[in-house]
Amino acid sequence: MIPFFQKKAVSSGTSAASPKTEGKPRKSGFKALIRALLLLGLAGIVVGFFAFAALAAWVSRSLPDPNVLSTREVPQSTKIFDRTGTTLLYEIHGDEKRTLIKIDDLPSYVKHATVAIEDRGFYEHHGIYWKGLIRAVGMSVLKGQKVQGTSTLTQQLVKNAILSNERTLTRKLKEFILSLQIERIYTKDQILQLYLNEIPYGSTIYGVESAAQSYFGKPAKDLSIDEAALLASIPQAPDFYSPYGTGSRGDNRDRLIKRQRYVIDQMAEQGYIKKEEADSAKAVDVLAKIKPHTMGDILAPHFVMYVKSLLSDKYGVKVVEQGGLKVTTTLDWDKQKIAEEEVKKGVDANGAKFKFTNAALVALDPKTGQVISMVGSKDFFDVENDGQVNVTLRPRQPGSSFKPIVYAAGFMRGYLPETQLWDVTTVFKTDLKDYIPKNYGKNEEHGPISIRQALQGSLNIPAVKMMYLVGVARVIDFAETLGYTTFGDRTRFGLALVLGGGEVKPIEHAAAFGSIANDGILMPTSAILKVEEANGTVLEEWKQPEGTRVMESQIASLTSDVLSDNNARAYVFGTRSPLTLPDRPVAAKTGTTSNFHDAWTVGYTPNLVSVVWVGNNNNKEMSEGADGSKIAAPIWQGYMKRATKGMPVENFKKPTPPTTDKLALLGKAFEQKAKVDIVSGKLATANTPADLIEERTFFQPHSILFFVDKDDPTGPPPTNPNTDPQFATWEEGVRKWVEKSKWNATGTSGIIPTEYDDVHNVDVQPKVTITSPQENTIFETRLFNVQAVVESTRSIVRLEVFVDGKPVGVVNAMPYNFWVTLPAEVESGFHELTVTAFDDVRNRGSATINFTLSEAPPVVETPPVTTNPY
Repeated sequence: MIPFFQKKAVSSGTSAASPKTEGKPRKSGFKALIRALLLLGLAGIVVGFFAFAALAAWVSRSLPDPNVLSTREVPQSTKIFDRTGTTLLYEIHGDEKRTLIKIDDLPSYVKHATVAIEDRGFYEHHGIYWKGLIRAVGMSVLKGQKVQGTSTLTQQLVKNAILSNERTLTRKLKEFILSLQIERIYTKDQILQLYLNEIPYGSTIYGVESAAQSYFGKPAKDLSIDEAALLASIPQAPDFYSPYGTGSRGDNRDRLIKRQRYVIDQMAEQGYIKKEEADSAKAVDVLAKIKPHTMGDILAPHFVMYVKSLLSDKYGVKVVEQGGLKVTTTLDWDKQKIAEEEVKKGVDANGAKFKFTNAALVALDPKTGQVISMVGSKDFFDVENDGQVNVTLRPRQPGSSFKPIVYAAGFMRGYLPETQLWDVTTVFKTDLKDYIPKNYGKNEEHGPISIRQALQGSLNIPAVKMMYLVGVARVIDFAETLGYTTFGDRTRFGLALVLGGGEVKPIEHAAAFGSIANDGILMPTSAILKVEEANGTVLEEWKQPEGTRVMESQIASLTSDVLSDNNARAYVFGTRSPLTLPDRPVAAKTGTTSNFHDAWTVGYTPNLVSVVWVGNNNNKEMSEGADGSKIAAPIWQGYMKRATKGMPVENFKKPTPPTTDKLALLGKAFEQKAKVDIVSGKLATANTPADLIEERTFFQPHSILFFVDKDDPTGPPPTNPNTDPQFATWEEGVRKWVEKSKWNATGTSGIIPTEYDDVHNVDVQPKVTITSPQENTIFETRLFNVQAVVESTRSIVRLEVFVDGKPVGVVNAMPYNFWVTLPAEVESGFHELTVTAFDDVRNRGSATINFTLSEAPPVVETPPVTTNPY
């Protein structure tokens, strides 16, 4: 109930006395006849007056009270706007689409345009245009002609706002009486305000404000003269003068323009505008300013219906349809247009080839949870393909686009992007039957692969293993924390959930990924910024929520770091896939369901997250090969490229380096360092010569269950891995793959040896005996002969001679009889002579004697001593 003005005060007064006439009576017969006739006529008038008064009194018994005209409840449309509050998306209404406006808020030429064409004597008459009425009655009686245009604006108001449109004498009499009463109670501007808020402008549009919004997309207060004149031209015959040319009697827009120009001329003639203003207004192509006509005059229809549902749930259907609410939504109209264009382009480009008819897109601001764009289907009005179904609110299987949720749950358990899983054919034991997942496409196996590459390459087998390691129940718990509402019946789900075996709603999918983009904080999804009553009272207004922390910042950073790593997925998608943006980092993941019923792409920057679904609303499968990267990703990339243009470039927060020293989590569980004999390649022993020992990194072909207890991943390794029900089959898959591929891990020396060095031991070492010189021989010269005997089970390849540990000679073949020349640095005194024999596997044996050099004689020149590089 909205009062727009106060009633006019009514003052009483007296009529001026009729002038007296004087004259002398004549006694002629003619004059007597005239007097008799006059008296008879006067008597008839008096009788007629009393008869009319009696009839009026009788009719007035059932008249409505005109005093409540200004305060009655008038149904008003609820208007839904975009986030700027300027783009009208839709008017929700019952039978009439109406918005009330005050006369003071209108430019003078808006009301004068109506007065000029509908009732030029409006400001002079008192509700009834008596001259016109008498003329109409006379023409009807004397000539049988029907004369229109005799109703005043006040009469038209009574007809539209109070009485019905029936054509009876009683109703017309009521109209006269009420018009006179209204003129007595209200001012002219009050009457005009009531009229402009009541009058029909075509279809379900009532009132000048709704007409301005519907036809020109602006409030009535912003109408120009040409626009005001066009609207004033419509009410005489709204169907005939349709600005869209869609009336029941065809396209009459040329007649509408003629009438509009006549209105402008009348405004100038009656002094409401200047001639120059009139000429300028008539020169405007006003029809070019009419908003494009859409079915139902609705923009972003799926979003509008979503908002309408939210409003109806909260305020009730009647308030939404008749309460005149003003609703400012979160929708970004510019980005919405981009979304609609990209969805249509994507379906048109690939729909026929891959046999799909629909696509949907929803985008949120991850920092606020506000819905930025929502396209529920390619065409809301496509009845054949169920276009009015809003897929962004419907559960659909997400395919591999659900994998990041499972891996994020894995990161929460302690696993890292570096952690390696085996991408090999693996049997999973279940209560019902064995489950053997396959990778998409060629089903090729990649052996041990990091979680980073497994996720980015969308490999199925490692994903199922991660699902098992985390646990189905834990994953569902985490998903529900992220806002998913579609996992109620947990008995339906198993390990295949990670591959999209459970339905999700795209809008909830977007919110969940939005929490990852928002550093682990989930914002409640919102579509409404403000709701106001018709009188301006604010019913609700959006305020920045605190949000709910659903994962640690480090977990969100790890997930974003992986999903934004384009190089990590290049081995499957290439470096120039549609999962990238040219000017900023972006995290993205595709998804495809089995038998190609659904294709997805979900991706985000720190300030925008969007989800694209492609398929058929009836769930009919698409053509083979209709995967997310081919048909959903181009739509997603097209939207994100255009929607983020002009938005600030933000980088994802980098995760902190891992603090664990557990090799299994660091991706080094398959590596083991060991010391080996470089000759035999076997593990070194205490008998292996030190210079023959080398530390090498070897590969251990075991599944992660060998190294990690899934119930305590960061704790000690399991003491008995065989107790895990999946261990045996996981190990078998690894073993078969290693044998088949003959593979060694990159950077390792193959599989770690199991045998120990058996070629270097005491029993096989050469035995050396120095036969000459004898122990404690005294030399007076630097040149002397050395002879030795060697016993060995293997071939001797050389003998080396050392004096005080320094080489002085080498013999490569028998006989072991050779001359040694002591170098100048060997001074007189006591010295040690050693002969070492080497066999073909570098076993060695030595013998040592002591000798004395009596003096330091000069060096005798001999051929230079050579050493063997063996």
